[in-house]
Amino acid sequence: MKLRLGFSSCPNDTFMFAALAQRMIDVPFDLELIIADVEELNEMVLAQKIDVSKISCHLLTYIYQDYCFLPVGAALGRGCGPLLVTRPEFGLDDLFQMRVAMPGKYTTAYALFRQFAPNMNQKQVIFTRFDHIMPMIQNGEADFGIIIHEGRFVYQRFGLKCVCDLGEWWEQKTAFPIPLGGIVAQRRLGVKNISLFTDALKRSILFAYANRRQVMPFVQKYACHLEQEVIQRHIKLYVNDFSLDLGSEGKMAIERLINHSSEEWICVREEYK
Repeated sequence: MKLRLGFSSCPNDTFMFAALAQRMIDVPFDLELIIADVEELNEMVLAQKIDVSKISCHLLTYIYQDYCFLPVGAALGRGCGPLLVTRPEFGLDDLFQMRVAMPGKYTTAYALFRQFAPNMNQKQVIFTRFDHIMPMIQNGEADFGIIIHEGRFVYQRFGLKCVCDLGEWWEQKTAFPIPLGGIVAQRRLGVKNISLFTDALKRSILFAYANRRQVMPFVQKYACHLEQEVIQRHIKLYVNDFSLDLGSEGKMAIERLINHSSEEWICVREEYK
């Protein structure tokens, strides 16, 4: 069976999918790989142009009737949320008069920002790729921005400062870890095929943990920031226990974000475990 599989170029995704994508493990599917920005993947899933894909958790609000969220491959955690950054001359009090760059309207980052600043004029929001945000603030095309992925490790290189950690804000507000993204599969694939893919992805993650040297060339090939320290910090932060098993806490965190019960959006049958 052929599957169109999408995941982002960020180190946490390429680390988890490296063994699967390169067939370092047994994979019971013929895979067509689509490696793209997460907002591009969100839009492809929204248009039902992809079978299995990484998405932002916020997108579940729109697609849960056609896709189910897998219990493996998620990006959840504490201390890993989006950061609101700006140039040194501005502070949080200036936010409502300024232009704010966002990594996409379907991203969890944007959903969090809307909760954090519900009165923000939407005309001041600029949607762009996540890796364009820091240069845009630096050169004056935007004044504030929400940064995700590796950005949290390198924003100071662009002369920027963090004025709010939206992940920390979420954790204080809800006591849950921040649900950033995860893997969804089209429901039409059926229980058996989704179960087989879930198992393959879990084996791929375990292989990566046990064979880091073998998977790192694949990770480095797609990373925006090639420094080993940045890549390793990224993987350590975003690939964690929730990536191997979403668990009850992870489910509750996502339910809090999207406001739907687990039976509606997640694979809960025994066959998926």
